[in-house]
Amino acid sequence: MKIFAADIGGTKIKYCISDELGHFETFQEMDSESQNGGQAILKKVEDVIAMYSGIDAICISTAGQVDSETGCIIYANDNIPNYTGTRIKDILEGKFHVPVTVENDVNAAALGESYFGSGTIYSNFIFLTFGTGIGGGIVYDAKLNRGTNGIAGEFGHMIIHPDGISCKCGNAGCYECYASTTALIKEAEKVDPECSDGRILFEKIHNKNQRLIEVFDSWTKEVALGIVNLIHIFNPEAVIIGGGIMEQDLAVRKVSDKVHGLIIESFSDVKIVKSSLGNKAGLYGAIASRTLP
Repeated sequence: MKIFAADIGGTKIKYCISDELGHFETFQEMDSESQNGGQAILKKVEDVIAMYSGIDAICISTAGQVDSETGCIIYANDNIPNYTGTRIKDILEGKFHVPVTVENDVNAAALGESYFGSGTIYSNFIFLTFGTGIGGGIVYDAKLNRGTNGIAGEFGHMIIHPDGISCKCGNAGCYECYASTTALIKEAEKVDPECSDGRILFEKIHNKNQRLIEVFDSWTKEVALGIVNLIHIFNPEAVIIGGGIMEQDLAVRKVSDKVHGLIIESFSDVKIVKSSLGNKAGLYGAIASRTLP
């Protein structure tokens, strides 16, 4: 089977041609130019699909809250303007006349890890990705738990610090205001304005910049606090953590150490595991989604 899979984000669109076993024939990425809106993004995807012949199925992973049954965007924030309400499944099936599946990007990443990555040996795990915000997925009995309305896993909006930093969601003290990569870089720039991204920050940490080490240490504690709450609630076998910042083994090790220093002893068997699929997790999950009942 020849599958076209795409992972639509606010910054990049990644896409590939694959079989159902996740063997990539090709992999590419392009700027999403999200400021042009949801319809423009979908047109870019359509134009790419039209470049390939013999496509048997189309699998989409996308930012935003998704009704996976109808393939419609329930809600998308201003990162992709005018995306809410876009009926991706209907539009693509109408144009290309092949089956189309649509899944939220973080749920897709969790599925990718479950079918092809670090989650293959676990039936029950939590997946968290740290970036501009924090997203999550819940795998229980080897199945994705989407919740009542299909939008479970908004871990970034757990309120960790009541009356804390104002969040874009309208609340204050949300987890992602303290534990996202955005939050880390914001605090690092207060110490050293050169730390505009994670690569520069870790270079300086590895060069023993003590003040930045302290910023990083404080951030890993914030990350651990949220994970500890999730472990106490869900009692998973593992917590898989992804996102560019978690490519750093130091970050994963520090978070794991802090989590195990905070959780109740009876939960201590839980594993903190690095995502193995990196930025392709959403594509793998999109491919996996077509096999779901």
